[in-house]
Amino acid sequence: MTKVCFLPDNVSVEAEPGELLLDVAKRAGVSIPTGCLMGSCHACEVEIDDGDTICACISGIPSGKKQVTINLYVDPTW
Repeated sequence: MTKVCFLPDNVSVEAEPGELLLDVAKRAGVSIPTGCLMGSCHACEVEIDDGDTICACISGIPSGKKQVTINLYVDPTW
């Protein structure tokens, strides 16, 4: 299991590696905006631990990590 922490609200939840990030967020009560649900529109972009941005609708929880921090930010153009 991996501990997933969603910022800025500091909400944490346990997740299985490979589990879809959007599903983990929903289970934690965290809302991530979505658009196409295929990774094309980038509405669901979040920043992961190392500063990389990923699309939550098509990205799973990385394996081999005990904890992952997901920084949610709102794009005012969406």
